[in-house]
Amino acid sequence: MDGRKRVDINPGTRVQVAQKQDQRSGKLTEGTVREILTNSATHPHGIKVRLVSGVVGRVKVIIPER
Repeated sequence: MDGRKRVDINPGTRVQVAQKQDQRSGKLTEGTVREILTNSATHPHGIKVRLVSGVVGRVKVIIPER
């Protein structure tokens, strides 16, 4: 799943995000969502979230629960 729909993401969801400085390189940071920062239902570049670690980025991959 990609991270373009807000409805697919909730606090506690494991995701991979691209931080602002890593958007060109494509480097992803994995973590757990603490809060959702995007207010709209969808975003073409991914929903912006803050991870538990404090990292802010746009969701590129939602990691399915096992």
